[in-house]
Amino acid sequence: MSSELLDALTILEREKGISRDVLIDAIEAALVSAYRRNFNQAQNVRIDINLQTGSMRVFARKEVVDQVFDPRLEISVEDARRINPNYDVEDIVEMEVTPKDFGRIAAQTAKQVVTQRVREAERGIIYSEFIDREEDIMTGIVQRLDSKFIYVSLGKIEALLPVNEQMPNERYKPHDRIKVFITKVEKTTKGPQIFVSRTHPGLLKRLFEIEVPEIYDGTVEIKSVAREAGDRSKISVHSDNHEVDPVGSCVGPKGTRVQAVVNELKGEKIDIVKWSDNPVVFVANSLSPSKVLDVMVNESEKATTVVVPDYQLSLAIGKRGQNARLAAKLTGWKIDIKSETEARELGIYPREEMIRLFDDQVDVDFNDEEELD
Repeated sequence: MSSELLDALTILEREKGISRDVLIDAIEAALVSAYRRNFNQAQNVRIDINLQTGSMRVFARKEVVDQVFDPRLEISVEDARRINPNYDVEDIVEMEVTPKDFGRIAAQTAKQVVTQRVREAERGIIYSEFIDREEDIMTGIVQRLDSKFIYVSLGKIEALLPVNEQMPNERYKPHDRIKVFITKVEKTTKGPQIFVSRTHPGLLKRLFEIEVPEIYDGTVEIKSVAREAGDRSKISVHSDNHEVDPVGSCVGPKGTRVQAVVNELKGEKIDIVKWSDNPVVFVANSLSPSKVLDVMVNESEKATTVVVPDYQLSLAIGKRGQNARLAAKLTGWKIDIKSETEARELGIYPREEMIRLFDDQVDVDFNDEEELD
């Protein structure tokens, strides 16, 4: 090993954060294996590396015994005392056995070890960087596509966007810039592997954090998200500051903030509703843009029966039941929607004490198409 390699180890320690002592230990261990493999030696050996000159020597280590059974591993007391009179039984004697052409093998081995350790260190650095960004949003560039994944460059590494995490209304091409949500970071034998998503509800949440300063600083909190990616989503928001309108903050002046999120998600419609710890109010709000006449709560089954005007029934249910389905996901309550006429026929409406809930309902929909069953 040359002094130049030692200098290189010092540079690696400074630039890659790999301890020189760790590299030296790894090189010594690899040289022991290389010595045994190339010179068909089975004895215990130690590699001594001179950190000043870069030279190295191989020492065989033998135990001092009364009777020798394996001369490769043991040495008699008499032979040991010829080397040094102070040796006694169970001491270890070291004798230099450096082969003539060991330097060439040592240089090759050291290079392989350093290359491997640098690669491992870089993988470790990448893993440490990205494990802290799990459940975060990043901008990537589409590199290539196959039947299982889209490969998205995140700078130092390629992330995998599986087919089931791709939005059905999007078509991806190489060099497209897209925002992705990091769902999982794994350590593998080939290095860190990162999985990302375009359909995860967390992506919607992070996009609002970017666009709405009140969410980023904690003034407004996103309480829950329900999403059918590429089609429609609902989010519920809340603020402990009574002077702040959480819904208005998310909508932004003339709808600019929510529109920016809609554009990023290629036209996905978004309803923003006000959260409430009162399930009656929250369920009514969640069915936006439909108006609600009454909400009856069954606490034991965590279920609700919602009464809406006859002409609002299809709007409350939504296309293929989507509005009701998203509202149930958003609130965590089962929702059974009935028209006013049906509720009257069943004798469940009107109630003696009925809560009017119109004021809290907010409709934020950037598509004027009429909702159909």
